[in-house]
Amino acid sequence: MKKLAVLISIPLFLLSCGNKEEGKSIDELIESENLTEIRAKKTELSKEQSDLTQKLDKLDQAINRLDKSRRLDLIMTQEITDTLFKHYAEVQGDVATDENIVIYAEFSGILQDVRVKEGAQVSKGQVLAKIDDGGLSSELAQLETQATLAKTTFERQQRLWEQNIGSEMQYLEAKTNYESMQNSVNRLKSQLDKTIVRAPFSGIIDEVITEEGEVVSPGQSRLFRLVSLKNMYVEADVPEGYLNKINKGTEVIVEISSLGREFEGEVRRVGNTINPNNRSFSIQVTVPNENGMLKPNQIATLKLNDYTAENAVIIPENALLKNAQGQSVVFIYNEKEATEDNIGIAKRQIVETGYTYNSQVEITSGLKAGEILIVEGAKNLRDGQEVKIRN
Repeated sequence: MKKLAVLISIPLFLLSCGNKEEGKSIDELIESENLTEIRAKKTELSKEQSDLTQKLDKLDQAINRLDKSRRLDLIMTQEITDTLFKHYAEVQGDVATDENIVIYAEFSGILQDVRVKEGAQVSKGQVLAKIDDGGLSSELAQLETQATLAKTTFERQQRLWEQNIGSEMQYLEAKTNYESMQNSVNRLKSQLDKTIVRAPFSGIIDEVITEEGEVVSPGQSRLFRLVSLKNMYVEADVPEGYLNKINKGTEVIVEISSLGREFEGEVRRVGNTINPNNRSFSIQVTVPNENGMLKPNQIATLKLNDYTAENAVIIPENALLKNAQGQSVVFIYNEKEATEDNIGIAKRQIVETGYTYNSQVEITSGLKAGEILIVEGAKNLRDGQEVKIRN
């Protein structure tokens, strides 16, 4: 090492001394204003400078080869492999359910016998309340008695008619009377059934709107709000540009930020119209709700799988650089032969990119599986520079 230092210092010393002598002659040349001699002197000095640069480069190479303690740019690498790449488009949506309704009165009268409270779990068909029937029950009982008599009369006339006894008119009159009475009974039963308020599906009584004892009217009086949290879905608007990428069955990741949870699902319905106001179409995605944590109108983020590539080359986004021409550039590590471990050459490589998602970039050309990519420390490298791995 001491010998190398002496070798380096001698030419630098001679150069320094020579500069002092040449400085005087250069001044004299300039004062003489002899253009031919000035140009000749410049050519001579340029040649000397080129020779000196070549000598310094050889000395640098010797130093790099012999100096075990020299500092090299440290890098981190990873081997490129083929992998499955999925890109997701994100849209905002709302949790919803079709089983979220307000139950209205279907009969006019006084609300009686309210049998449920807010928060109660009810089954489909369960009686929630009754409305005063205004005497329909008594009227039905009379009609049923008359219908029973009409049925007996008809059956007797039918037997006689089958035995060719009696007139056809008597038989037809008995039949018509019986059918008319039966229709009246059925109609009255249908009316009377409207006085009983039942749950149309299983769910939770979210709100008791009308209190017991109040007068209600059909189609106007709101009685209960019934909600089911089992068949939940997320509804969202997707920009028109994704129309040929999102279909029924498309893979979706549903993120509920308020719960800190993610669900995997798929698109169950795609709208058939474009909203002219925001140029979007609607989709629905089914989501599980086993513990009842999801609530209608919760905000959800939908990650829609709009692109999938098998055997794709994927690299970290921070390993991708741009050159002066705007091209995408990466550095590949090539191991040097007959040298120290983990020391190699950084080779610049121009690549073409595809989709970017989750800080990962798809490389469509320029890289292949098995190559060693420099993922950290590449920002200040130059093509052909010697580097050292610090993985």
